Parts: sequence; C-alpha cells; structure tokens
Amino acid sequence: MNRTYPILLITFFSWAIIGVGTGRGELPSKPSAASPSKPNIVYILADDLGYGELGCYGQQKIETPNIDELAAQGMRFTQHYSGSPVCAPARCVLLTGKHTGHARIRGNDEWSERGDTWNYAKMVEDPNLEGQRPLLAGTITIGTRLQSVGYKTAIIGKWGLGAPLTEGIPNKQGFDFFYGYNCQRQAHTFYPKHLWKNQDKHWLDNKLVVPGTKLDEEADPHDPNSYVLFTLQQYSPELMLNEAVGFIQENKDRPFFLYFASPIPHVPLQAPKRWVNYYQKKFGPEDPYLGNRGYFPHRTPRAAYAAMVSYLDESVGVLVATLKRLGLFENTLILFSSDNGPTFNGGSDSAFFDSAAPFKSERGWAKGYVHEGGIRVPMIAHWPEKIAGGQTSDHISAFWDVLPTLCEIAGAETPHGIDGISFSATLWGNAEQREHSFLYWEFPSYNGQQAVRLGEWKGIRKDIFDGNLELELFNLKDDPREQSNVASANPAIVAQIETIMRREHSPASLEKFKMPQLGD
Repeated sequence: MNRTYPILLITFFSWAIIGVGTGRGELPSKPSAASPSKPNIVYILADDLGYGELGCYGQQKIETPNIDELAAQGMRFTQHYSGSPVCAPARCVLLTGKHTGHARIRGNDEWSERGDTWNYAKMVEDPNLEGQRPLLAGTITIGTRLQSVGYKTAIIGKWGLGAPLTEGIPNKQGFDFFYGYNCQRQAHTFYPKHLWKNQDKHWLDNKLVVPGTKLDEEADPHDPNSYVLFTLQQYSPELMLNEAVGFIQENKDRPFFLYFASPIPHVPLQAPKRWVNYYQKKFGPEDPYLGNRGYFPHRTPRAAYAAMVSYLDESVGVLVATLKRLGLFENTLILFSSDNGPTFNGGSDSAFFDSAAPFKSERGWAKGYVHEGGIRVPMIAHWPEKIAGGQTSDHISAFWDVLPTLCEIAGAETPHGIDGISFSATLWGNAEQREHSFLYWEFPSYNGQQAVRLGEWKGIRKDIFDGNLELELFNLKDDPREQSNVASANPAIVAQIETIMRREHSPASLEKFKMPQLGD
C-alpha cells in the first residue's frame, strides 16, 4: 500500500514536536527526567470509524501509517466490540463498565423536553439547550477510579454524557480537565462558535454557519469557490490536538490518563485542505455531495472523508511523537478504538471504502444496528516492552472490559456490579485470560434491537417496537456477514440466547430507553 503523506505533514510534525502554538508552553528539548511509577494511559477513541477503515485492518484506499505502526509494534484485536451502535451509549458503557442492559444511557437522548434542542443557533447562546441526558452524580467511571490512585485525568474531544450546568459534565465525572464538545449536536460542524474548557465556554474565531446550510441556489456545485463558507478559521480537531499535547506536557512528571475522544471521522465532511487536495489527486474526479438535513455539502466527498481519517492518523502520530520527545513513550499504554461502525449519511460512502469489511457496510448493517458492522470495532493496544509487538488477538472483548482492565493496570480498585472482565492477561500474553460466556447489547432506537454473542453464535432481535421478538441466529465462523438465519435448525442455541436476553435486560431508569415489549 502507498503510505506517502503530503509534504506539508513534515512541517506539521515539526511544529507539534517542538510544541509551538499549544497554548500551554513549549515542550522541553530533552526528555523528562522523572518517570512515574504507574504507567500513563492514552485511550484514543475515533468517532464512526469502521472496522475496515485502517490499513492494519485491510483498508486499501485510505492511508493510516501511524495507527498501522502502533498495531505492528503492539497487539491488534479482531473480536473487540463497542458498547452500542451509536455515540452516547457506547461512551457510557466504556466509562462505566456496564453493558446497555444495565447502563443508565442506552441510546442518544437529546433531552428535548428542555426546549428546541435541535436549534443550533439557540444552542450556541443558551447552554440549557446544549448537551445530552446526563450521567448521575456519583457515577463510578474510569476517570473517578484512576483519580483515586493519583492519576491526573483529561477528556479532550467529544463528551455527550451530560449537558452543561448538570452533574453529568466531565469535571464532575472523574476528569480534572475537559476541552472540546460537550454536545454531540454541536459536533455537526468542525468550525463551531465555541468549545468548552472545563466549565467555561471557549469562544472561537468562527462565524455561525448552521449545520445543514446548503449551497447558494445560483452556485456551481463543481466550483471550489462555492464551498468557501464551510471552511472557517479555527478547526476543532486541531484545537483539541493542541490541548492534548499540552496536557501531556503539563503532566509529564506524574501519571496521567488522557481520553482523546476525537470527533472524526463522524461527518460533516470538513478536513484540512492539504489532506483533501492529496486525496483529490489520488481519487480523481467525483460527484459533489450537496448536503442534507444537518450536514454540509462538499465538492469531493470521498476525498474529504479519507482526508478526515488521515488527519486522525496524523494526530495519533503527533501524540506518539510528543510522548517520545518527553521520554514517556516507554511507560505509556496506548489503546485505540472506535465508538461504533461507519455511518450511512452526511456524504460518507461506506460502500466505496468497504468501511466495515469484512462485514456489511451499508445502511441497516453498520452504525445504528447491532449487526457486526455496527458494533465490531478496531482495537489496538501498544506498550513498549510490555506488550509483545506484531500480535493479533482473537480474544472476545467489549467496551465494558476497558474499565476493569485499566483499573488492574493502574492499581485501582475495580468496582463491584459491572459487566466487564479485564483483558490485561491477553495484553501480557497470559494463557489464564478469563473469557466472557456471552456478550449482550440492547438498543432502544432504530425500532428496538437486542443482540447476544455466544461463542461463534450471534442472536439478534430487530423491530422490537413492532412487537417482533423472533430471534435471528447467525454462525459468525461460517457466516461473518450475517446472511443466513439458521435459527430454525438450532432451537437449543436460540433458547439459550433468549434466556440471556431476558436475564440481562434490566428495566431502563429513563423513559426514553424503556422497551415495553421486554417488560419495562
């Protein structure tokens, strides 16, 4: 695969390594003399990145050499699952260690009883309209557990688990520092009017361009000048990367946990021009995307999407370079994953990129659905001299395993009542790894869904809100794309999965997530 980066990337890496413009002071020219006794932890979460969108997972069109290098020097998981097929519940499961049958947040909830929460302009001015349904005060998260054993903690990127002015904000859920989008809806532009720094709005030098704004009626969709409105002054992923570099710099002499929750490649299609130019040359002419409700148009949508993924990869490279420059790389565990499968809207073209490969990438099979394309995600673990390089693991794991894994590695107490199992033994190559007897998901959106992974078997219920409780059964070993329903030939497996579904579903505490057909 061609892994040539745009020439300008060299300049960017030089800028990042010396720390110019981070807003937190320059990085030292020599590695830090201090080495914390506990490992640093950097958890990088992409947004809507498909299982097949990295070179190390088979991608042929988009170039991701920095992430591929982490995989080559670390461990690549082939059977790792998100907590949910959409943003907020996946992140709740990740932070709390509880699957969606037990978690508080089980779907995206824009908390619409507050008012016109989808009015972007009003949201910008009124924090009472911003953000999602909050986690409760006192929730045990990865952040609170690591704080308890001396870690400095940060989330930089997209939050989505508690609106401003609530108990669900990051600073009240275990994070010492927060910079980024509180609200998922605000992240529908990467040139926003503001981001949040802790509990304060950080106003940016961007004018208000409401997501969903279309081209002028008289504009030529093939003319690059028709799109100038959608590239403004301050690009939020770049600002977030700067803050991440600064956080590492400020905490180089003590153990830290950085949760870098990038908002890309979730649409809108907005990426640095140098990267878009690179893929325009690589892909050649293409039809413009003219936008739809909530998303901006783009003259070359495929080039823009690939550019976003490569900019994310570039950002990973900057974080790695920063750790190396500070002498922290050898004592840092880096984990990389994605919150769910690839999307189907906003100008993305999952079929062109085969984004969920080897699973189906089309609408109905990826984001929003409990098929493999919606919940099977890439996961890479890297820690020099601790995790042997070049490994591939088929250990079956999920987001709810991350909390107990990090607790064990950091020396923190693992909370009771969670669903996760630490996969640290897999990281160390230990044959004594505990295994899940099953994995469970429920999703009270897209007409109601449940799923269970039971060894090589996968059971799915769809259209629950239509009263459908019939189980579809797939053998993932023989049928990874879930095309042949073999439920009628395997009644004992069906009965076992139905028992798990009944047992693992606890009544939702929030009305938005109740499923009356399951007894709520």
